[in-house]
Amino acid sequence: MDDLSTITWRQDGGVGWVTLARPDRYNAFDQVMCDELSALWRHLRTDDSVRAVVLGAEGAKAFCTGIDRDFVPSEGGAEYTFSPYTYDDPGKLLGPKSNELWKPVIAAVDGIACGGAFYLLGEVDFIIATEASRFFDPHVTYGMPAVYEPLLMLHRDMPLGEILRMTLLGNHERMTAARAREIGLVSEVVADAAALEDAAGWAAAAIASAPPAAIQATLRSLWAGRELSRQQALDLGGTFLALGMSEEALAEGQKVFEGERIIPRER
Repeated sequence: MDDLSTITWRQDGGVGWVTLARPDRYNAFDQVMCDELSALWRHLRTDDSVRAVVLGAEGAKAFCTGIDRDFVPSEGGAEYTFSPYTYDDPGKLLGPKSNELWKPVIAAVDGIACGGAFYLLGEVDFIIATEASRFFDPHVTYGMPAVYEPLLMLHRDMPLGEILRMTLLGNHERMTAARAREIGLVSEVVADAAALEDAAGWAAAAIASAPPAAIQATLRSLWAGRELSRQQALDLGGTFLALGMSEEALAEGQKVFEGERIIPRER
């Protein structure tokens, strides 16, 4: 992870910080960013020193504005074909879940998040945003169907009507951070970038303090519950419980129970 050019990485204890680093392009993704993010998510699957991740972006103008208009695929420089039989979605492996990373990822959004940004926001576990953040999907305004991005957002807590409104209005309306919190897209709104780093770092550190097997089994259970029927998810419950339960994790939890009392935040 020393030769990254479109993202940066740092680690503080059990928390990893991934930052989109193309502010001159409003953190739009190109093939290099796709490859670097996918490789990083896959690396983190087996890096036991990282227990939770914060995903942010450089610059105050944009978290991510989707695909770079100068995007060039890596396979021989050939243009993508739009045949339904051969089309490869360029954002397919941008997100952590698409790369089978089942460690918590918190998005820290500051500025514009639009279009292909939802490949990332659709696969994080929760979102914290600054008051200045704005969310929208401009695809249809520019004559492009909005397909993958709104489909990913269906798995968040946004009402269907809000997803349809944001998608169909395209570039004509931007959702404020306050409205995003009202409808469940964002879990917390903070004043500015400094408060954003504090809030995301606090949440990630709190998660990282718990036994990782219990966290990952819980995470996998809840995402499965969103995609399966109620009974199918409950039937898998025993498997996830067994995967996340261990004598080591219980002993670690017992130390927390017997130790200094945790003073919880209120939100």
